[in-house]
Amino acid sequence: MSSPEAQRLQKYLARSGVASRRACEQLIAQGRVTVNGAVVSQPGTTVVPGADEVALDGAVVRPPESSVALMLHKPPRVLTTMDDPQGRATVASLVPAEQYPGLFPVGRLDADTTGLLLFTNDGQLGNSLIHPRRHVEKTYLALVEGQPTEPQMEALRNGVLLEDGPTLPARGRVLPLSQARTVAAQLGWSLKGGRRIVELTITEGRNRQVRRMLAAVGHPVLQLHRCSLASLTLGDLAPGQWRLLADGEVAELAACAGDC
Repeated sequence: MSSPEAQRLQKYLARSGVASRRACEQLIAQGRVTVNGAVVSQPGTTVVPGADEVALDGAVVRPPESSVALMLHKPPRVLTTMDDPQGRATVASLVPAEQYPGLFPVGRLDADTTGLLLFTNDGQLGNSLIHPRRHVEKTYLALVEGQPTEPQMEALRNGVLLEDGPTLPARGRVLPLSQARTVAAQLGWSLKGGRRIVELTITEGRNRQVRRMLAAVGHPVLQLHRCSLASLTLGDLAPGQWRLLADGEVAELAACAGDC
């Protein structure tokens, strides 16, 4: 049996789900990390998983024994958290958290937003995918009040001004009515009252961003569904169901995430 390879301390911490690699470098520089009981302040320090004991603020940090990634088709009225003190329904009950210790959602979807939600126990992968510099694409379908005009869609594509600053350029279109009817039937939405469906692809992860962008151009969101993340799509995965990602899918995500 081969011995574990030595790896840089910041990579070990990121792999363990502590934070992004850059943030882990800051934790090390602040003197909050120890290796075998001794404070280490140089990020370039190497450790051997299983042989060296690494701790953050006195708490031992261990990476998962094996990495896993899966996607969930999140249903409505479920919180994107692994624990809720108020006892509300969470995504933790829908994924095999006990089978894969350390599993956590990558980013979040609002309680009423449905669609693709990624999970992993690989802290480095998860933090890289949500890092602002990575600009990972996320595509949503939004049921909105009224029909957005082309100038309004162009404003979304160019970026709109929100209270926390202008958004990055996005891709967007109003679905043709025939396609919108098909999508509405699949998602259980109603097009009554002149409602339309907008497809919007963004590369940021601000809180309630899609809802705020569409509200900013005068078309409040009534229903929201995420249909893709990077190269991943839901396919025929039913609401409430999950599946493990294939090795090739994980490799594509890692390539998309890069090394933040």
